[in-house]
Amino acid sequence: MNAATPPSAESLRTALAGLLDGLPPTQAAKAVERLIANYRGTTPTDAPVLRDRSDVAAYAAYRMPATFEAVRGVLDALRDAAPEWVPGTHTDVGGGTGAASWAVAEAWEEAPPRTTVLDWAEPALTLGRELAAGTFDADWRRERIGTALKLADTDLVTVSYVLKELTEADRTALVTEAARAARAVVIVEPGTPDGYERIIAARTLLIDAGFTVAAPCPHSGACPIVPGTDWCHFSARVSRSSLHRQVKGGSLPYEDEKYSYVAATRFPVTPAVSRVTRRPQIRKGLVQLDLCGPDGLARETVTKRHGPLYKQARDAEWGDSWPPETDA
Repeated sequence: MNAATPPSAESLRTALAGLLDGLPPTQAAKAVERLIANYRGTTPTDAPVLRDRSDVAAYAAYRMPATFEAVRGVLDALRDAAPEWVPGTHTDVGGGTGAASWAVAEAWEEAPPRTTVLDWAEPALTLGRELAAGTFDADWRRERIGTALKLADTDLVTVSYVLKELTEADRTALVTEAARAARAVVIVEPGTPDGYERIIAARTLLIDAGFTVAAPCPHSGACPIVPGTDWCHFSARVSRSSLHRQVKGGSLPYEDEKYSYVAATRFPVTPAVSRVTRRPQIRKGLVQLDLCGPDGLARETVTKRHGPLYKQARDAEWGDSWPPETDA
């Protein structure tokens, strides 16, 4: 269908704006507190996390803008590695209210894929359907996410902030099934040490299934980070609406969402030569870049003597490919 409202961070915030109308602030705060406990891994996962409309409204206000920006950043990296590829179909596994589906719809706004959102929380699917109405076309289906899940063949599978909610056996089964069904798989987890560990395990499963890593890694070899010494993660700047600030209890107009991810494909891609793995350190007359490249981790210092490259280094951001592409 032709979308009446283009999908974007702004249109998502607009769609979220009325969610908490009529919901007592104390009730919203309690729902958010419980959701934060789940996000940190202290809530049992043998029942749907989102139990009713109040939970879903609080969740959407609390998490959707950040999830959207994180997934959108990952999709940018995937598109950089495969600029000609356009998915015709998309399955959002554990998609809840559909933040990742909003990001996919915006990333390929010119020809958005037909999306199927799978989740086992019916209230989340209902609200997600309402939020997306008139913006992008999707099929919202209730499915338990676990070892019994079977996916229809699709071009793109997204799995965002889901693996943490599953047992190790269910995680393995889900990633294996996504690799069987899809031509490209995008998995996003919190940018924490344990989130990174889940991404590395998923990355290994995808490579073993014949996939090539498109991003963030510049290769499909072993991660050069020594386990337990560090973790690979990135950051997305999230603009907060007044509603978002109310629910999050924050005063700043923005926040930074830390995330870890892998994007892998069954078709040829051109990964970044190197990836900026930390926020660039800008000093007087020089910029220090922490990079992951084909030969492992390295630090590159770019000074004024490097001419135009120095300005590009000053403009580089955490997560960018390096060196920047130059026009022929």
